Amino acid sequence: MEQDLYSVEQVASLLNLHVKTVRNYVREGRLRAVRIGKQYRISGDDLAAMTGRPAASFRPEPVRRERHIEVSSIVEIDAVSPETANRLMMLGLNIGSGLRVETIYDARRAHMKIILVGSMESNAHCFKFVSMVLESEK
Repeated sequence: MEQDLYSVEQVASLLNLHVKTVRNYVREGRLRAVRIGKQYRISGDDLAAMTGRPAASFRPEPVRRERHIEVSSIVEIDAVSPETANRLMMLGLNIGSGLRVETIYDARRAHMKIILVGSMESNAHCFKFVSMVLESEK
């Protein structure tokens, strides 16, 4: 059988009380505790006896994690005409599926930067689109 021991601070947090209140409960005998060194430890069973709640209700919920993958990509393209840059900038307005797109075009240098943040699939889809646009310009 697993025995849960809580510090005064943990009990105060669990019961939404001030730490001094919990210490007073222990000193008054309203809450049973064991002194280990200079600190009190309260068992889950004693906490349950005082509150009338089952001991298991004080155990933290297990952390549930779902895998989330996000990819950040920066695509830099040289020798980009203003027309091609405009077509690629429209990409940022028309793409969906949670992909965030930022485009920067420097007409003086004919240089474009595309910043993508989203899933691997949406980034790959965007790469294909950029490649098709650039291939059609040749």
